[in-house]
Amino acid sequence: MYPIVIPSSGNVFADLGFADAEERKTKVRLAFAIKQILQRRHLAQAEAARRLAINRPRVSALVNYRLEGFSVERLMHFLNALGRA
Repeated sequence: MYPIVIPSSGNVFADLGFADAEERKTKVRLAFAIKQILQRRHLAQAEAARRLAINRPRVSALVNYRLEGFSVERLMHFLNALGRA
């Protein structure tokens, strides 16, 4: 017997039944963009923390996609602080 395959809606959070699926997807996309900038600029977490005006453990949470406590607005602010709108 073959497993049943269900096509994705394009939003894994919606597929998993999260009520705030669109917000979660947006946060991950923003965090991904921030992480790419940090990697491209070879910024250490301490320097990233200074530029984003947060502590190093929060940078660690951000780059590891532990996004509870980060609003979409705050993530947008981080992108702006890194020179990207």
